[in-house]
Amino acid sequence: MGGGIEVRRWRNGTSTTAYLLLLPSLLFLSVFTYYPAIQSIYLSFFEQKAYTPVPRFIGWGNYLTLARDPVFWKVLRNNAVFALGTIPAAMLLALAMAMFVNRRFRLRTWYRVVYFHPTFIPLIAAAALWLFIFVPRYGLLDQYLSRLFGLHELNWLGDPRLALPAMMILTVWKNAGYFMIFFLAGLQNISQELYEAAAVEGANPAQRFRYVTLPLLTPSTMFVLIIAIIGSFQWVDQVWMLTEGGPNNATNLLLYYIYVNAFKYYDVGYGAVLTVVLLLILFGLSGVGFRVLERKVHYEA
Repeated sequence: MGGGIEVRRWRNGTSTTAYLLLLPSLLFLSVFTYYPAIQSIYLSFFEQKAYTPVPRFIGWGNYLTLARDPVFWKVLRNNAVFALGTIPAAMLLALAMAMFVNRRFRLRTWYRVVYFHPTFIPLIAAAALWLFIFVPRYGLLDQYLSRLFGLHELNWLGDPRLALPAMMILTVWKNAGYFMIFFLAGLQNISQELYEAAAVEGANPAQRFRYVTLPLLTPSTMFVLIIAIIGSFQWVDQVWMLTEGGPNNATNLLLYYIYVNAFKYYDVGYGAVLTVVLLLILFGLSGVGFRVLERKVHYEA
């Protein structure tokens, strides 16, 4: 009897301590995540502009305006193309870099630092750097393309056909080193005994990569894919710095469109509707990603 009481007391004390330790994070999330999300849903049913500072309830009016907004659909299409173009490229590049720096060689640490270095650069500074790279005729990219392929004076940020790909190049460069860290951690958790056993069975390097590395790297791959999907809808700094959504909304992404409507045009209600759409997209894609990919995740015994 006495032992059972002591166990219950210990469990209750442990639970109380755990909740107290989680309390600061819960307060932070409540103030900066949960409350803004709920407030955005609430404001999406109101009209609040510069000339109507007092919110006026209009029901589904903002949602109907959204459905008829051609710029919104173009922004959504831009974001989809942006995500499909940057996520696979950044992940494949990150995996290749992780495989390279996971080997033992003399300058391994130096290469790791170089590959990860873009992550340290603030996004505004990185955008300013690439602004000079994309300058027609005098930019570094134009210089190389003219010498190697004879292409001259490509207006990377002024041509609607090139502006979004230019933004994607910057994004892949910025993200690949960050994703590499997670792939590298996953590679280092794979037991070398599995590779040795596969080699004894006669597996060549390609087969060892396919049947050992890739299956056991799926936990890292799933994590990187989820944060890459979420991140692809949260880019705004480089859009503001390089193109401001132009030319002709060719680089306008969803988060930047929210910023323009809510803080530049002061259309709070419409900005709230766009925020709700962004939240639904992120929840939907994350949920589908976890549901589909978790079935294929393999953990080393």
